[in-house]
This record gives sequence, C-alpha cells and structure tokens, in this order.
Amino acid sequence: MTQTTDTPASAEEQKPVSDRVPGRVPGRVLGRVLGRRRGRVHRAWFVAAVTFVTIIGAAAFRSLPGLLIDPLHQEFGWSRGTIGAAVSINLALYGLTAPFAAALMDRFGIRRVVAVALTVISVGSLLTVWMTAAWQLLLYWGLLVGLGSGSMALAFAATVTNRWFTTRRGLVSGILTAASASGQLIFLPLLSWLVTRHDWRPAAVTVALAALAVVPFVWLLLRDHPADVGQKPYGATEFVPKPAPVRGAARRTLRVLFSAVRTGPFWLLAGTFAICGASTNGLVQTHFVPAAHDHGMPITAAASLLAVIGVFDVVGTIASGWFTDRFEPRRLLAVYYALRGVSLLFLPMLLAPSVHPPMIFFIVFYGLDWVATVPPTLALCREQYGEDSAIVFGWVLASHQVGAALVAFLGGIARDAFGTYDMVWYASGALCAAAALMALVIRRRPAVPAPIPAPATA
Repeated sequence: MTQTTDTPASAEEQKPVSDRVPGRVPGRVLGRVLGRRRGRVHRAWFVAAVTFVTIIGAAAFRSLPGLLIDPLHQEFGWSRGTIGAAVSINLALYGLTAPFAAALMDRFGIRRVVAVALTVISVGSLLTVWMTAAWQLLLYWGLLVGLGSGSMALAFAATVTNRWFTTRRGLVSGILTAASASGQLIFLPLLSWLVTRHDWRPAAVTVALAALAVVPFVWLLLRDHPADVGQKPYGATEFVPKPAPVRGAARRTLRVLFSAVRTGPFWLLAGTFAICGASTNGLVQTHFVPAAHDHGMPITAAASLLAVIGVFDVVGTIASGWFTDRFEPRRLLAVYYALRGVSLLFLPMLLAPSVHPPMIFFIVFYGLDWVATVPPTLALCREQYGEDSAIVFGWVLASHQVGAALVAFLGGIARDAFGTYDMVWYASGALCAAAALMALVIRRRPAVPAPIPAPATA
C-alpha cells in the first residue's frame, strides 16, 4: 500500500510563485499565493503610490503656462498669440508623444522612460531662464518640455494600471489621473506667489527642480512588472510572466493606430477627448488666470481659484473611477460633458474683480468634472482594443492635446483680436454639448462567443 504525504506549508511557500498550483496547496498557502496575506498590502498599491507621487512632481510644469502669459508679454513685448503658440506646441507634443511613450515603455521599461522624461523636462524648464527671443520659448518650453511631458502623459498611468491591476482598474486610473490635479493644487499657489513677488524666473527654476527631484524615487522604487517581484497583478488568480521587450516600438505604435482608425469608436473617443482637452488644458488651465485678471482679479487670487479646481478634481476623478467600475461608461461621459458645457456658458457672467459665491460654486462644480472623463474613456479603450488599449489611449490622448493646443493658441488670438475671452467660453460650451452626443453613440464591442468544443471521438 502506497502512502502519500502532503507537502508542508513552509516548503510550499518556498517554491517560486509560478511553480505553485493553487488547486494542490492548502488554503492558507493559497491565500498567500494570491497576494491576500493578512495585514500585508499588495505591491501593486506601492507602485501606484510611486506613480502618483511622480505625476504630482511632474505636474509643476503643467501649472506654469497660464501664469507666464502676462509677465512674458510685459517683459519682452511678445503678443499673447506668440506665447500661446509655445503653449500650443507644448500641448500638442504632450499628446503626440504619448502613444510612442507607451510603446517605448514596453520596449525599455517604465523606469527608464519616465526617468529620462523628467530629466528632459527639467533641462527645458531651466533653459527658459536665459531666453531672450520668442523662438527660444518655442524651443525650450514648446519642444523640450513638450516631449518630456508627453512621455509622462496619462499613457504612463494607463500602462501601470494595465500591468499591475486586473481588478479596481477604474478606481486606480481615477486616483492616478487625480495626481495631476493634486500637483496643480500644490504648485499653483507657490508658483503664483513667486511670479507676483519675485519674477517668473524663480518659478521656472522651481519647476525644473521639482521634476529633477522625482527621478531618484522613480529609479529606486518603481518596478516595470509584477513578475519583477514574483507577484501576480492585483486581483489576478494566475501568475503572469513578464513579456519579452517589444522591439520596433514606433512600428507597433503606428500599426496599432492604422488598425484603430478603421473603427468607428476610435474616432468618437478621439473626438470627445479632443473637446475635453480644448475645454480644460487649452482653455481653463491656460487662459483662466489672464481672463480673470482682465476683469481686475489679482493673479494670486485667480491662481488660487485654479488650484481649488484641483482640490475638487481629485474628488471628482476618484469618484468617476469608482462609478466607472459600476456604471455604463458611455452614459457617464455624456453626463460629464453636458455638465461641463453648461458651466462654461455661465462663466463669462461670473468673472469679476473679487471672488464671490457664484464663482466659488462654478469652481467646485467645474472642478468635480475637470478630468472625470479619463476613467470611462480608459475603460472604453480597454473594452474596444484589449491588449493594445494603452497605445490606443495614447493616440486618443494625442487628440486631447491637439484640441488643447488649438484652443490655447486660438484663445490667445481671440483675446488679441476682440479684447475679451467671452467668445471662446461660449464656443467651448457648445463643443461640450456635441461631445455628450458623441459619447452616447459609441457602440458596445460585441462579446466574442466561446468556441464550441469538438465532439469526442472514440
């Protein structure tokens, strides 16, 4: 008679994760294999935390352009259209670099790409301190900071979310998206104080140092894949081996684009996100401070209001991630764009020399909706494009930044031509209404039926 003995739990735990078979280990060991150890947090949450801090540090450069328009106009005599062109190049490159950055992360790893991007941002921002001509602003702030920031775009958050999480993706994408708003909350009051009390140059140096300070955290604490630390993605039931580096990043990025553009949902997602960028980064983030200053509001007060938008943006984006895990993302997008359009139509009537309750209501309302569109847009990209969703989202993000770039430039031109921003606010409100309708017509991807097993043969 043959006896069988169970492998002791301690010995089982010493085996590599990929060698353990959940169906053949004790329940206590199985719980540990799946990453649910009592009192121990899954490594994915630490990676998400490092990503959050990284995006906060990088958000400093996103806070500065709106504060530079008036100081640069006064010191160098450059038109607002010229300054807006530099911001426009920055925003366009931010978006156009993003899909290639997602593919580069697959090829070289997240840590290397993000560390290099932060260094480029720091160099570009620091060089602006010595500029004397408009072309230098276009080169330093437009080209260098634009390329670096594009590699730090939301494709970074999408890649981390897709690799490290199989559940709670909506919540995590909402938290990481909110990191940019948190950075805005931290840096806007400081940068506006520096610009007002000292000069715009100390503010540019602060941005450079903030980007550079994050590099050691990225290099030492961030990991590219759960397999690097012998863990499963959060919520996964099976170990996922680390994929081999994907060569031909540019070719893959373009191949994914050529495949996606042949589908209707891509154009609807790109169109809605272009309007999202036009009505946030291109319009409010770039032109709200100078528009409020046109009505007699001090720059520090206007910048503080923009920072408060960041406070409620954090709440709204995390809540949007929670909603995305539970509700239909198409309907969420339609509601978000409709509410944003209504708020922008009322804004010209609210601008005044001082802060009053209706303006505070607008700030709270608009802040809750600022980038709440990101989690449902990410969810729809995952639904439609599967493993290529991070790269597809990078291209959708490119449309977001192209829309932002156009309005950043055209908003400055409109201000130079008409002496007011009112026309831009109204046009953006109408565009948001169009985006709400576009979101509703994005079709569901049909479920792929399970293959029918072949009949057994004798």
